[in-house]
Amino acid sequence: MIDWSRVNSLRMEIGDDSFDEVVEIFLEEVESVVSRLRSDPNPAKFEEDLHFLKGSAWNLGFLDFGALCQEGERLAAHGNAAKVNMGAVIDCYAESRVAFVAGLRKRDGRITAA
Repeated sequence: MIDWSRVNSLRMEIGDDSFDEVVEIFLEEVESVVSRLRSDPNPAKFEEDLHFLKGSAWNLGFLDFGALCQEGERLAAHGNAAKVNMGAVIDCYAESRVAFVAGLRKRDGRITAA
């Protein structure tokens, strides 16, 4: 679900303080898009939204979430936005977020994002 080697590489590349900031920004921005997709889905924007989520997900090691976003983006790009299983995308994000935050806390106890 989470590519911890990617997470560790990113942390080493940018340092602990910057990593904490990146995580905070990532969670805020992704949560904003996911919240909108949950409450007011607009199939005309699925390709754009899923592209953004995919890039964000893979940058921070959210493998399964990124893969679902990629599949949904592909469907939307080919005129099949109605076939995107947005419920699965949203659920996967929620599960990935829980695993990610728990994993960070377990690893170093420094991240307090909830």
